[in-house]
Amino acid sequence: EAPAAPEQPPEPPAEAAEHRALVLTGFGGYEKVKVQTRRGGGPGPGEVSVRVRACGLNFADLLARQGLYDRLPAPPVCPGMECAGTVRAVGDGVSERQVGDKVMILARSGLWQEVVNVPASQTFLMPEGMSFEEAAALLVNYITAYMVLFDFGNLRPNQSVLIHMAAGGVGTAAIQLCKTVENVTIFGTASASKHEFLKERGVTHPIDYRTMDYAEEVRKISPKGVDIVLDPLGGADTSKAFNLLKPMGKLITYGVANLLTGQKKNLMAMAKTWWNQFSINALQLLHHNKAVCGYHLGYMDEEFELIGGVVAKLVNLYSQGKIKPKIDSVWPFDQVADAMRQMQEKKNVGKVILVPEAPKEESKKEEN
Repeated sequence: EAPAAPEQPPEPPAEAAEHRALVLTGFGGYEKVKVQTRRGGGPGPGEVSVRVRACGLNFADLLARQGLYDRLPAPPVCPGMECAGTVRAVGDGVSERQVGDKVMILARSGLWQEVVNVPASQTFLMPEGMSFEEAAALLVNYITAYMVLFDFGNLRPNQSVLIHMAAGGVGTAAIQLCKTVENVTIFGTASASKHEFLKERGVTHPIDYRTMDYAEEVRKISPKGVDIVLDPLGGADTSKAFNLLKPMGKLITYGVANLLTGQKKNLMAMAKTWWNQFSINALQLLHHNKAVCGYHLGYMDEEFELIGGVVAKLVNLYSQGKIKPKIDSVWPFDQVADAMRQMQEKKNVGKVILVPEAPKEESKKEEN
């Protein structure tokens, strides 16, 4: 006769508990990102284990879903480059973090899950008074905007800047950072419905890129052009940006949003973007007295000191009340498709956030 069933084993240790994760199962449309259950171990040496409370959605994640982002491992893979949460365990050799610390995390991928184990060096302490949603909205967008404007762009008082997708994550961060410098003229492109918001935030001249030629609009107001152009678009827009620069002006290209035309990879859009991709040689630059810079945060993953220095400056600005992430909307993991659609169709004003659980009614009301 079969032996009696053994008693229920005790609860497995927390380390091996199951947790939910968003997984990119293959390249394509919104439906390719699915909620799956994973079983995680504890933190390894030098790592911390974090219970995730909020994750940031970025343009690179949309490109990654279509197979257009070179820093993502092959599917099935968990996306997500930034999140925020609470340290639940620390691995051997970690002294700078302890259980209970509220942290924000930057990684190449893998952060869209309820529990993550990451090197302690990729975590940053959240400043006093910051919400998890704000913390998940800070790192990628504000590091990008800060380094592009100040480290490459060398933004000074009385200069002018053109910010594309000005109501998006990097755009809203860049506007706030421009406002920390005296008398900067900001040109911002966005659809007309967002212009009132942009004016309130300090954009001097909002431009509707859908109905106007933004280069002509800039020239009407500033015939010589602008000192700095932030270019997340790529393709033909990079050439337009270069032509809009004043002497000693700087163009910083940091994305290829023009590749995103629909849910799935569009070969025509790709061909067009690459065909129109701006190219210039060093001799031509001499005659123009202009600078072209390329920025890609995804390739900075070994630059802990550099990034840490920027984060320290951002935390300081936040604590002084000079910057504050603008949250567009908060979506539970189950609604990741709607969250991606919100961003891809450029409906968002500010940052789109993912949370493991459905947000409580109170926090929903606060958002609106």
